[in-house]
Amino acid sequence: MASSFTRLISGRNTAALLASLGAGTMAAGFLLSENSSLAAEAKKKLYPPSSDYPDLRKHNNCMASALTPAIYAKLRDKVTPNNWTLDQSIQTGVDNPGHPFIKTVGCVAGDEESYAVFAELFDPVIKDRHNGYDPRTMTHPTDLDASKLTNAMFDEKYVLSSRVRTGRSIRGLSLPPACTRAERREVERVVVTALAGLQGDLAGRYYSLGEMTEKEQQQLIDDHFLFDKPVSPLLTCAFMARDWPDARGIWHNNEKTFLIWVNEEDHTRVISMEKGGNMKRVFERFCRGLKQVEHLILERGWEFMWSERLGYILTCPSNLGTGLRAGVHVRLPNLSKDPRFSKILDNLRLQKRGTGGVDTAATGDTFDISNNDRLGKSEVELVQLLVDGVNYLIECEKKLEKGQDIKVPSPITQFRK
Repeated sequence: MASSFTRLISGRNTAALLASLGAGTMAAGFLLSENSSLAAEAKKKLYPPSSDYPDLRKHNNCMASALTPAIYAKLRDKVTPNNWTLDQSIQTGVDNPGHPFIKTVGCVAGDEESYAVFAELFDPVIKDRHNGYDPRTMTHPTDLDASKLTNAMFDEKYVLSSRVRTGRSIRGLSLPPACTRAERREVERVVVTALAGLQGDLAGRYYSLGEMTEKEQQQLIDDHFLFDKPVSPLLTCAFMARDWPDARGIWHNNEKTFLIWVNEEDHTRVISMEKGGNMKRVFERFCRGLKQVEHLILERGWEFMWSERLGYILTCPSNLGTGLRAGVHVRLPNLSKDPRFSKILDNLRLQKRGTGGVDTAATGDTFDISNNDRLGKSEVELVQLLVDGVNYLIECEKKLEKGQDIKVPSPITQFRK
């Protein structure tokens, strides 16, 4: 142990001596950098992985279920090409044990390579979160052909609004938990430059969170477009609120039906939305906008992170694959009081939230209903699943209004055989 520190101290003195003798700041800086790395390596070697293994005994998240002492020992000292570590990936799950009845994910990726370098952790987490999807043996389908969607005009007596969102990451740049200020600003530059090429009903403008006027800010709040600095421990412990609001912003088209958030939880969040029940039109705009944005990104020499087995790569393993969440705000005053409501949603692969977002309870009889899955099914399949499911919920609501009985549907098959 002493010899390790002796070498480190002598290294630092060597760098200081070179600098004082005019040997050049480059040489001194190189040695200091090298010795910082050596110090970190030496410190790790002082303690075995078993001494570093986190206490997960009271945790309820996918990471805690998957991370064994053996896996931790094997992965602790590995780093991605961007110097992202296993401990950084799992910190949010260590600091946030979860809820006894809600199983969170518990880990994030710092870059695209995280999913490969730490595959022995991420693969079982993905399999757990995505209901059995095995990234080692399965491939993910992609399909953005909106013409395939059927029966996607909802009864507007019940459906108040429709929305489809996803995320996209720029290949070659670290993800939000790990990015430097320079990388975050580069994401903003690449995306905003590309979006300036959108035309027709997709044409719009960008609003920087750090530079917008009070009037612009108030308008975005009134439109329910503005996203705030993350305050959830799940996000802050994943290092996503650093340097806020530097290089964050919102782009939307002139009609305010196509939005892109820049550098929130992912490089980009792409959203198509409108009042009413025309999910067909919402999804068509979503697919067309995504294709045009990707084309403009490619024209500028960049591309989205994507792999055959994981689909589109995003920060949280829960959003891999399509990253797609199709949802509606729907009134279900009778069905929501029926004891079978939750079972019906489970069998239809749907989830319910309050209309205020992921952490809100439902108020009154209006719910945010969306698809539960992201990975293993294509975009078209997931939106069709949402459409069919919501139509079934509305059918049940109408029956209950008339005093008729309803049935719990058979469970939907998770993956194609």
